[in-house]
Amino acid sequence: MASALINVPRTAKRGIEIKTLMSHIMETGYRHTSEGEAVPRDIITSFACRYNGVEIFRADLFPAIAANPFITFFTVAAESGKFEFEWIGDKGFSETASASITVE
Repeated sequence: MASALINVPRTAKRGIEIKTLMSHIMETGYRHTSEGEAVPRDIITSFACRYNGVEIFRADLFPAIAANPFITFFTVAAESGKFEFEWIGDKGFSETASASITVE
């Protein structure tokens, strides 16, 4: 079962750093079992962050990304509100998380 860790400051004056970590094996699809059968690909293919409903960051992920992908980015928090995070991947994988922020 996947789980997300997010780090968003509770309050901000303006600029903030957001850190996310998704627990996921990220199987590339390039490995083979000892019997020679290909291990099916199972990766997170995209990550998106919305701030008060507006997308502010998006990343497309590929098999070269390590297991448990860590994504960090900066944004400007102009008003208090809610960040929504979404990870989408192979085999129907979908995970969401959210965090609120108060701008002083």
